[in-house]
Amino acid sequence: MTEAVRTTAKDGVLTITLDRPKANAINVATSRALYAAFQQLQDDPALRVAIITGTGRFFSAGWDLGAATEGEAIDADHGPGGFAGLTEYFSLDKPVIAAVNGLAFGGGFELALAADLIIAADHVEFALPEVKLGMIPDSGGVLRLPRRLPRAIATELLLTGRRMSAQEAARWGLVNQVVPAETLMAAAQELAASIVHNAPLALAAVKQVLRETEGQTLAQAYQTLRSGTLSSYQAMLSSDDAQEGPRAFGEKRPPRWSGS
Repeated sequence: MTEAVRTTAKDGVLTITLDRPKANAINVATSRALYAAFQQLQDDPALRVAIITGTGRFFSAGWDLGAATEGEAIDADHGPGGFAGLTEYFSLDKPVIAAVNGLAFGGGFELALAADLIIAADHVEFALPEVKLGMIPDSGGVLRLPRRLPRAIATELLLTGRRMSAQEAARWGLVNQVVPAETLMAAAQELAASIVHNAPLALAAVKQVLRETEGQTLAQAYQTLRSGTLSSYQAMLSSDDAQEGPRAFGEKRPPRWSGS
């Protein structure tokens, strides 16, 4: 990891901290460092879930406009995983929690949207201000936001670039929790711990089924589910863990997951 991206691992949780003063802006090098962190999550069987957070006033201000003045193109290759290492990392089969500690603007908001769950500090504001800069949020904002909010609200945010408070985000169901800033990481760690205790193959299957059936009708989604083409789902069905869970329940003991 670079100094801009720090990781710590404990009890199955990988905490990824973006620390790039003053605004945790993301250039190509930082994107690639973030991807390396998410790849660490994917590759290490001892890791079950990640928390991505930032330091200071910002979660992230998004794309580093300073890098643009130094020649980094608006469509620069941010490497595997796309911008911020996560926005196009579609094969990641372990959950990611965004613990949004501060302002999440532009690509910072898109990074949070790419996570599976979002916990926000109560003073946080979200915005996609790209139209004010002659651009659009094409690292997922223009694609993901209309899937997560009522279309009229998403379109308003995209066309105006206005700020949305954490409380408004919660009203629309965009974030899972809004908590006081001083309890943000504790809340994120508590949520992560509740995930870690579950079967890893089942978690991967949930992510794959959600990903592959998004946008389908219910009938189409059932066809996809029963098609035999969802590798994580199939692996879960035939796993030892799928037998261990009911056995442990019957024996009134905690399950011992093997991940196989």
